[in-house]
Amino acid sequence: MSFLEDSKKLHPQLTHIQTFALFLGVVGLLFMIVGIFFDKAQFFQSYLLGFIFWILVALGSLSILMIHHVAGGKWGVMIQRLLEGAASTLPLMALLFIPILFGMPYIFPWARPELVAHDPILQAKEPYLNVPFFIVRAVIYFVIWIGIAHALRRWSTKLDKDPDNAKMKGHLRHLSAPGILIYGLTITFASTDWMMSLEPHWYSTIYGMMFGVTAFTLAFAYVILWLMPLVSKKPWAGVIETLQISDLGNWLFAGVFLWAYLSFSQFLIIWSANLPEEIPWYLNRQTGGWQYLAIALIFIGFFLPFFVLLARGTKRYARRVKWSAALVFVMQFLFIVFLIVPAFHPRRLSIHLLDIAAVIGIGGIWVAAFIWQIKRQSLLPLYDPRAEIVHEPQEASSHAH
Repeated sequence: MSFLEDSKKLHPQLTHIQTFALFLGVVGLLFMIVGIFFDKAQFFQSYLLGFIFWILVALGSLSILMIHHVAGGKWGVMIQRLLEGAASTLPLMALLFIPILFGMPYIFPWARPELVAHDPILQAKEPYLNVPFFIVRAVIYFVIWIGIAHALRRWSTKLDKDPDNAKMKGHLRHLSAPGILIYGLTITFASTDWMMSLEPHWYSTIYGMMFGVTAFTLAFAYVILWLMPLVSKKPWAGVIETLQISDLGNWLFAGVFLWAYLSFSQFLIIWSANLPEEIPWYLNRQTGGWQYLAIALIFIGFFLPFFVLLARGTKRYARRVKWSAALVFVMQFLFIVFLIVPAFHPRRLSIHLLDIAAVIGIGGIWVAAFIWQIKRQSLLPLYDPRAEIVHEPQEASSHAH
């Protein structure tokens, strides 16, 4: 039986999850719509949080997909269709970006003319931080991201129909290599526009890299959460082995380590420099309850998954890798909260109901779109010889339960 037929057997289960996700998404967004009549500013601020979280999963998937096409490896084949499905949701995210444009004065201080008129720093940054140029840059980002994701998906689909097409294989590699560099530049500017400019008096040269690594780590955690429960089911059964499970655990470990390294480097550089325009960013996150979240990020977000994933035995068990990914996924979400929410509620820990509604609402719609994308074709590439059946993965299957 082919991978395509095996994939179709999972469609009823996927459709059930898709329906539930769509239901949660609609309920969350309806709650958000009601909330806008009570607190318009909080609505847009919460919406930004939910949007940033889910677009990071999509963008991180795109980056991993390009890394796979450049570097190769069977680990990438196992998650390629999941990555393509997540990256293919970027047109949806472009559509969901529109409400942010209407709420810019409630989100960004530099979008309020009355503030700019009395702030020399905002006036100095006005040639870059202004509404028209902000919109133009956002359009450029989405055009580039959607274009790369669409091309990689289209060429991969063509290879399913013509496995010997060397030209298509070359296209995947030749686009991905420069695509990684272009992605790095665009996500750096996007992080500056969408997150760092929430507090425009502050800046960090590491912020863009930290934003990209967070996307990478989130995406790996997300696809692992999807894949690990399915390692004993076709089409992955007989294809994925313990080695690939270990590889995915290693990549997740690398993401957590690099995220912690960049976060600490930013803190160390800013704190040691002791510049008055930079220190307040951390002061706002060290009082009022935010310090407890910072401590949790250090010990639960880094040290716990670091030592768990450092153990070689852990990465040989699908269930342990899955739970490690779940922990990383949650803690990376809290890290995004730590980056965004104190800009609106400095020195006071505040998680609003609309924050939760936004993450669930946008997430439900996004997950439903993701499942629709992965159902469109085989869950494993039909053309790649690395996906050939070698034997029943008894070890991986037993570890999955």
